[in-house]
Amino acid sequence: MRMRKREKEKKINGKKIGKRIAAAALGGVMVLSLAACGDSGKEDVIRVGSKDFTEGLIVAEIYALALEDAGYEVDRVFNIAGSVVHTSLINDEIDLYPEYTGTGLLSVLGMDMITDPQEVYDTVKEEYEKQFQLTWLDYSKASDGQGLAVRTEVAEELGIRTISDLQKHASELRFASQGEFDEREDGLPGLEKVYGAFDWQSSKVYDSGLKYEVLKNDEADVTPVYTTDGPLAQTELYTLLEDDQHAWPPYNLAPVVRDEVLEAHPDVEAVLNEVSAALDTETVTQLNAKVDVEKEEYEDVAEVFFEENLSGE
Repeated sequence: MRMRKREKEKKINGKKIGKRIAAAALGGVMVLSLAACGDSGKEDVIRVGSKDFTEGLIVAEIYALALEDAGYEVDRVFNIAGSVVHTSLINDEIDLYPEYTGTGLLSVLGMDMITDPQEVYDTVKEEYEKQFQLTWLDYSKASDGQGLAVRTEVAEELGIRTISDLQKHASELRFASQGEFDEREDGLPGLEKVYGAFDWQSSKVYDSGLKYEVLKNDEADVTPVYTTDGPLAQTELYTLLEDDQHAWPPYNLAPVVRDEVLEAHPDVEAVLNEVSAALDTETVTQLNAKVDVEKEEYEDVAEVFFEENLSGE
């Protein structure tokens, strides 16, 4: 039995998503019946947090819908700055949120870079438990890490599919940098340690918010991106290159949960692991595109995804 946030019907992608709550009185009856729908104690509120960008909001909303579907009441504590969301978790201000394995390794734990996804996950899982009494649940195939994208027309013309391919053709290509990428250890310097020098035909600095327009307008051929950026769903325009020599660390999505929440509600683990199993990089890119490119509301996008992929109905 699931509680809905909003009562009105909306037409999304040609589908009508009917709300169960037809009136406030009916909603009250359903709230009172929650305890009968699941294990004792499920009337406790679970506070789901999110970072303050599209992907974090979508994934956190899917977590919230899945928990409501399992009979829990959810308090959404969204739009937390990335710099303080971990502190919010350890300070008992939220109970869980979607995090990235690479962020946990490098930003939170301050450890050296590792490029194997399983090793990164195992490391952060062990250290978070030891240092913070926090549990990393299963990580998804979705990875929102550093990447490079090329205009699809150019990629097809030159046969560029990997960063190794790109390095061989660098002298034929115009690079749209965001400035700091040329200096950061995990930017171009780190890339060149693995792949060798990139001797671009030209390199100009552009504002990060303009990078896709710059490629679309044929002002440049290559730009740094994040691997689940919504515009990358437009594969006719942009081709995301494979990091075939694994220069960059993985940033796989996973729920991070306070241990005491899992001790009180052990079924939360299975509920959220099911969400992680349904997410991969292509799927998350498509979800981001619905919000950032097609301008849909993140709540609607999350709900359609949940209904089509995770709902028990």
